[in-house]
Amino acid sequence: MKNDGAEAPRKLLVVEDDPGLQTQLKWAYDGYAVLIAGDHDSAIDLLRAEEPDVVTLDLGLPPDPDGTREGFRTLKAILEIKPDTKVIVVSGHGERASALNAIAQGAWDFYQKPIDIEELGLIVRRAFHVRELEVENARLAEQGTNDNRVLGGMITGAPEMLKVARTIERVANLGVSVMLLGASGTGKELLARGLHEASGRRDGAFVAINCAAIPENLLESELFGHEKGAFTGAVKTTEGKIELAHGGTLFLDEVGDIPLPLQVKLLRFLQERTIERIGGRKPIAVDTRIVCATHRDLDAMIAAQSFRDDLYYRLAEMVVKIPALAERPGDAVLLARHFLHQYAPEMNPGVRGFAPDALQAIDEARWPGNVRELENRIKRAVIMADGKLVTKGDLDIAGSADGAHGPGDEEAWLNLRSAREAADRVAIRRAMMQSEGNISLAAKLLGISRPTLYDLLKQYRMQAA
Repeated sequence: MKNDGAEAPRKLLVVEDDPGLQTQLKWAYDGYAVLIAGDHDSAIDLLRAEEPDVVTLDLGLPPDPDGTREGFRTLKAILEIKPDTKVIVVSGHGERASALNAIAQGAWDFYQKPIDIEELGLIVRRAFHVRELEVENARLAEQGTNDNRVLGGMITGAPEMLKVARTIERVANLGVSVMLLGASGTGKELLARGLHEASGRRDGAFVAINCAAIPENLLESELFGHEKGAFTGAVKTTEGKIELAHGGTLFLDEVGDIPLPLQVKLLRFLQERTIERIGGRKPIAVDTRIVCATHRDLDAMIAAQSFRDDLYYRLAEMVVKIPALAERPGDAVLLARHFLHQYAPEMNPGVRGFAPDALQAIDEARWPGNVRELENRIKRAVIMADGKLVTKGDLDIAGSADGAHGPGDEEAWLNLRSAREAADRVAIRRAMMQSEGNISLAAKLLGISRPTLYDLLKQYRMQAA
C-alpha cells in the first residue's frame, strides 16, 4: 500500500490493542508514516503531538476490549481535539448499531472485522484523498474562488456547516430515517432537499409539510389523504403527502407538533410501509423515505409523554444537529452579500454593497432568528438605503461582540496550539469575508502587517492568490 505521488509520508494513526494486528498494519501501510497506539491515552498523546489526518480506530480498547465504551470515548476525544480528522472505526461488535452510532458521532467511515488489509487500505487511501480535497476546497473558499455553495445550494464557508453537509451526503444513500435538529431559520428544509437530491431517490418527488402550520383536525388528511365522502366537504378522493412522495422523500418539518393520536398512525406506516386513507379500508403500499426536523426538545417531550419514544427511534436513526448562524463564523457576512445581490437589482438598483460599519454589525450580531432573520433584515436595509452602500443605520441593529463567535468555552479536549489555530482561522476568515479577499484591508482589520497575514495564510493552508 504505497503512498504514490506524495512529497512526504502522510501520517496515519492506528489505534489497535492487538500486538499482532499492530505489526501487520504497520507493515501493510509502509507508504505512510504509521503511528501506533494501543489505548485511549497513548492515542490522544500521539494525536496532539503529530496531528495525523487519518485514524483507524478499534472500538474494543482496554480496559473494555470486549465492548465499545472506550472506543467511543476515544472517538469523541479525537474529534474534539482535531475535528477534521478522518476516523475509520473498526469493530466486531454489533455491525449496524455500531456503524450508525459511530457515524452519528462523527466517524468518517466504518469497517467490520475480520480485517481485510486490502479493502481497509482502499478506505484509508480514499480518506487521505478526501482530506486533501477538503484542504484544497478550504483554500479556494478563503480565496473567494468558489461560490460557497454546498449540499442543496446552501451558502456557507464555515467548517461547522461543511461538516453537517458531509454527514448528510454520507447517509443520503443508506436509507435510514434522518432527523434534523436546529433552531428556526437554520436551513433545515434546504438540507433535507439536499439529502433528497444526493440520494437514489432524486428522480422521485420531494414533498414538504410543516406540521405546525396545519390545524390538528386537518393534519391527518394532509398526511394520509382521504376517500370521497369520508367527511363533509370530501367531494373527491385525495392523496396525502405520504402517497405523493412515493418513490421520493417526505420532509416533515416541526414533527414535534404532531398530536399523539396521529403519532400512532405515523408509527404504523413506518413499521408496515402501508397507509389507509381516511374513510378507506384498503391498505396502500407506499415507498417513501421520511426526513424530519424540529426545533423542540423531543427528549423533554418524551419524558412528559407528549411524544412517543418508539416513534422517535423510528424517525431518528440518524440525528444531525444544525448549528445556529452565530456558531458559523463568517457566514453572516457571506450570506448578507448574497441576499444584497439577490434583492438590490429589483428593490433598489442603486445599492452596490455594504459600508464597513454595516459589515461589522452583521458579523457581530447574534441573529436569534438565524438565516431567515438575516435575509429579512437585509431585504429591509436594501429598501431603506439612500446611497450606494447599506450602512449600519439602514440595518437597524446594534452589533455586539459578546459571545458572538469563537471557539467553545467548555471544550472537553483542547491543547493550546489547537485553540490558537482555531482562533486565528476564525479571525482570518471573518476579515477575509469583510474585505472581500483584499489582503491589505484584511490585514488592517486584523491589526497585522500584510507579510504577517501572508505567513498565517500559508501556515494554515489558507493562502490567497
